[in-house]
Amino acid sequence: MASRTFLCFHHGKLLLPFTTTKFIPSSKRSLSSISCSLNTSQHILESKSQLGSPTNVVKILEERGLLESITNENLRLACSDQTAGPLKVYCGFDPTAESLHLGNLLGLIVLSWFQRCGHKAVALIGGATGRIGDPSGKSQERPELDLKTLEKNIVGIMDTINRILGKNLDIGSQKNSNFVILNNYDWWKEVRLLDFLKQVGRYARVGSMMSKESVKKRLESEQGMSYTEFTYQLLQGHDFLYLFKNEGVSVQIGGSDQWGNITAGTELIRKILQAEGAYGLTFPLLLKSDGTKFGKSEDGAIWLSPSMLSPYKFYQYFFSVPDADVVRFLKILTFLNMEEIKELESSMTRPGYVPNTVQRRLAEEITRFVHGEDGLNEALKATEALRPGSETKLDWKTIEGIAEDVPSCSLPYNQVLNLSIVDLSVSSGLFESKSAARRLLKQGGLYLNNNKVDNESKRIEAEDIVDGKVLLLSAGKKNKVVVRMS
Repeated sequence: MASRTFLCFHHGKLLLPFTTTKFIPSSKRSLSSISCSLNTSQHILESKSQLGSPTNVVKILEERGLLESITNENLRLACSDQTAGPLKVYCGFDPTAESLHLGNLLGLIVLSWFQRCGHKAVALIGGATGRIGDPSGKSQERPELDLKTLEKNIVGIMDTINRILGKNLDIGSQKNSNFVILNNYDWWKEVRLLDFLKQVGRYARVGSMMSKESVKKRLESEQGMSYTEFTYQLLQGHDFLYLFKNEGVSVQIGGSDQWGNITAGTELIRKILQAEGAYGLTFPLLLKSDGTKFGKSEDGAIWLSPSMLSPYKFYQYFFSVPDADVVRFLKILTFLNMEEIKELESSMTRPGYVPNTVQRRLAEEITRFVHGEDGLNEALKATEALRPGSETKLDWKTIEGIAEDVPSCSLPYNQVLNLSIVDLSVSSGLFESKSAARRLLKQGGLYLNNNKVDNESKRIEAEDIVDGKVLLLSAGKKNKVVVRMS
C-alpha cells in the first residue's frame, strides 16, 4: 500500500527515509494524440551535474517549495536512473471552464520542470471525468455541464495547455516528443459498467475509499455526497492504471488535495497489474502568506487564456503581489535559478531599492511563461503607455487593448468636442461630482491621455481625441476610464 511521505528536517538538513522496493520501469510504448517537441536548447536543463548524474527533478521541486509529498521515496532514484530512460508524467485537468485559471498553473509548472529535466509530460483532459466532477476541496456537487459546453471547454483548455507547454506543435509526430495532450473520454467511452465493476470495482475497498479526506469532509457536511461523486476517485485511479499499462506513464502529479485520488491509482496498479514503479507526487496549494487562497481578484478568477483575461491585466495582478509573498512566488512560479532569486531577495533590503522592482521581475517571468514573448511585450507596452505622465505616445490600438480591463463609455463625438475636462470627467463616470474632479485637478492628479491637466478651463480639442476615436482619462495612477467616440 502507498504510504504518504512527509519531508523532515533536522538542524537545516533533510532527513530522507529510504525504502527498498524494487523499481520496475513501466512500458515504453509511445504516446498518441496531440504531441509536440520542445527546442531542447532552450527548455531542457543541463542533463548532467558535475558528478555526471542527471538533474533530479524531485530535488529541484523540493528546493523550490513545490513538493508536498510523494508516494514512494524510490521516485527520487527513478528520476536519476540513466538506464531506465526518461519518465512519463501526467497531470489531469477537468474541463469545468473554457480556460484554466491560476490554481491550475502549478500543475503546468511542475510538468514543465519534468520536461526541462528531460522527462516526458502528459496533460490529461477529463472529457469523461469532467462529466462527473471531482469532489476534492468542494463543499457541494459541481453543476452538470451540457455536452456543448463541455466540448467548448475541452477545446479552450487544450489550446491553453498547448500554448503554454507545447512549442512547435506537430500533430501525429512521435519523434523526440516530450509532450502530449490526451482526453480520457477516448478510453472511457468504450467501458461498460459491468466490465468496470468486475475489473476495477472488485479491487476497491469501501473502507479505504471512505477514509479519503475529500470524502470524509463531504459526508460530514449537510449536503452529503452522491454515489456519482463517491466513485470519482476510482475513475481517476483507473485513468492512472490505463496510462501506466498502455502509455508507459509512471508518475501522476497533482495538488495536495489530490492525494486520495492519486493513491487510488497507485493501489489499483499494484493490485490489478501486480506491478511496482507507479508513483504519485503532490505539490502545495497556492496560498498567500496569510493562508488565504491565491488566484482570485476583485473581478473573479485569474484566467490563463488571453481571451478571458488580457496579458496586461494578468501582468498587473502579479505586479501588485505583496513583498511578503514575492520571493516565495519567484521560487514556485518561475524558472529563475535560486542564486538569482536570492540576489533579488537581498536587493529588497538595500538602500535605494525601488519598490516593486522584484514584483516587476515576477510579473515578467510568469507572463512570459503563460502568454509568451508577444503577450509579455503587449503587457509591458500597455503598462508603460497607461502610466500617468508617461511620454509614450498613445495610439488607438493601445487604448483599445486595455478597454476590457478598465471602465469605458461611449459618447457622441460632437458632444465630447469642446466639452470642459471637468464636465467630461463627470459624464464619463470617472468622478461623481464636478467638485471632486476640480479638487483632484488642483492636486495634480487628473490626466488626459497620460498628460497632466493643470488648467480647470481646459476643453477637449480634436487633437486630444486619439486617432479621432478614443481618449483616456485618469484620476491618479489606478482609476481610469476609456471614452469612445460614437
